[in-house]
Amino acid sequence: MAQNYGCSINSPLEDQESEENSPLLQKEAEQLSVPPKCCSVRCNLAIMMFFGFAVVYGLRVNLSVAMVAMVNGTSTQPDSNGSKAKECPVSSDTLNSSSQILDQPDGVPRYPWDSETQGMLLGAFFFGYLFTQVPGGYLSGRFGGSIFLGGGVLCTAVLTLLTPLAAQLGARWLFALRALEGFGEGVTFPAMMAMWACWAPPLERARLMTLSGAGGNFGAFVAFPLTGFICHSLGWPAVFYCCGGAGCLWAVLWFILVSDEPRTHPRISDQEKEYIINSIGSEGGSHGWSVPLLPMLLSVPLWTIIITQMCSNWSYYTLLTSLPTYMDTVLHFDLRQNSFLSALPYLGGWLSSVLSGVIADNLLERKLLGITAVRKIFTVIGMLLPAGLLVAVGFSGCSGILAVTFLTLSITIGGASSAGVFMNQIDIAPRYAGILLGITNTFGTIPGILAPIAVGYLAKDHSLVGWRKVFCVSAGVSALGAFLFTLFGTGKIQRWAVSGDRTETGTEREH
Repeated sequence: MAQNYGCSINSPLEDQESEENSPLLQKEAEQLSVPPKCCSVRCNLAIMMFFGFAVVYGLRVNLSVAMVAMVNGTSTQPDSNGSKAKECPVSSDTLNSSSQILDQPDGVPRYPWDSETQGMLLGAFFFGYLFTQVPGGYLSGRFGGSIFLGGGVLCTAVLTLLTPLAAQLGARWLFALRALEGFGEGVTFPAMMAMWACWAPPLERARLMTLSGAGGNFGAFVAFPLTGFICHSLGWPAVFYCCGGAGCLWAVLWFILVSDEPRTHPRISDQEKEYIINSIGSEGGSHGWSVPLLPMLLSVPLWTIIITQMCSNWSYYTLLTSLPTYMDTVLHFDLRQNSFLSALPYLGGWLSSVLSGVIADNLLERKLLGITAVRKIFTVIGMLLPAGLLVAVGFSGCSGILAVTFLTLSITIGGASSAGVFMNQIDIAPRYAGILLGITNTFGTIPGILAPIAVGYLAKDHSLVGWRKVFCVSAGVSALGAFLFTLFGTGKIQRWAVSGDRTETGTEREH
């Protein structure tokens, strides 16, 4: 009998009606003894991941704020006599404050990098990040994710310590170093997904995964103002020493406290271990050396996730890498105001992503909605509404209050997509979740490379019109992604992801 590797949109109606009754959810529906969530090992793992990804994003965005202090402003700003430079007036208080803050301690170098060079440097991280996603996901699914997640953070942290030296050697050296940092960090998110395939009970997936992933927004929220403060107090090189040191410290704790799966954890209770193993069943856990590569490449749901995440990441990376530049060159906030206001939206994104995970799991637990409906609702909310708010930012003119308000609302509401498309890989193929996230993140990294470069060209004159184009392009791309996921997204486990002999697999895993 020929196998059907298609997705739910091409399946018969009876398959559609049963798509939410996946084997994993059916297993969980049985009378299992559910151990307390509070202080459980799986929750402790989520918290460790939360702080790990906070460090990861701190390592990723530190250059965005430090760039304001690293660059000799007189060589990059438009002529003060030009009309475009006067579109948004600069208050005398801001001028005085800015001049004091941008003056670095004696001996701290400044560099004459233009807007295009800055865009290339800000995007360099993603050139390396692009290449280790799929290998990281595959190897994490085969050997376990803890060593790859911890090792990725540790390598990136060590390289971050070398940033001031690379900058002194020249822009090309700094570009290469940032690319190597991305190369090391590229394995982290696929490793996380591979670990949750072994650790997350189906009805707790959203809250556990959004809690751990929310560390990214929390890291951006902390890193932006902290970077500005360190730049002002100690000089921009200290930013990279502090961030690199924090990453090394976290990696040491990670290797001491974390195990790849419940069976090998030395401090887990028998009750929690049995609950996790029985609720996940044979469709979770690690995979072997072989993967169904061709069915993956032909999978409509997988390509839907890929395109949707690329669209979402375009606006996210645009703001993550270029928001401090916008607030500096257009709204004329000083470095301390800039770093705090750049961080404010990510506080909202952090809180909304955690809340969306709790709500999504409650909807599934109460059987109010199926997996597909939940993922589509949170994806549309997290992409379409923020797109409209980005358009509003583009037309907010010189009003710093309006711009910051719209940006904060956009990223806050955007956090809802954490319970949507960004965890859809583990829905459609739990066993291969790590490698699927590697594939989707590989494509999702392309906007991280292109968006800062596009910003450098669209807004090279630092005009309101140029930045309006930046925000409107981001909004249009995000809306397109929401539309595509609404049409083609699914929460059904794909046939190529279901093991041929569950009983045999389960027996093998017991030994």
